Amino acid sequence: MELHILEHELTVCKLRDVSAIDLSTPFYFIGRTDEEISLVCRTQDTPEATTHRDDGWRAFRIQGELDFSLIGILSRITGILAESGVGIFAVSTYNTDYVLVKRENFDRAIDSLKCAGYTFA
Repeated sequence: MELHILEHELTVCKLRDVSAIDLSTPFYFIGRTDEEISLVCRTQDTPEATTHRDDGWRAFRIQGELDFSLIGILSRITGILAESGVGIFAVSTYNTDYVLVKRENFDRAIDSLKCAGYTFA
């Protein structure tokens, strides 16, 4: 399976409302529940009006569109990373999954996945 490394650094943060988000930026993910509004975005695009903020994330995505009937794809990747002592933050979209890893663990994560047979674009 092929994975694609995103070139930019990311920030994971919480917001009081979505009005501070610049929806014209090329990469962002908004999650809203009854308890919070979370945003994953390029660090350079992080709104100033965050209530909590965690910088220093790198990411890769699973290439291609994943059929909803596929089972265990994200589980296998996160299992390999867990065995390597790498924590993750995962984001799923309609098409695919994104795995975020802290910058200081990113090379170890990539090496572990390569050893397990994954390729990177």
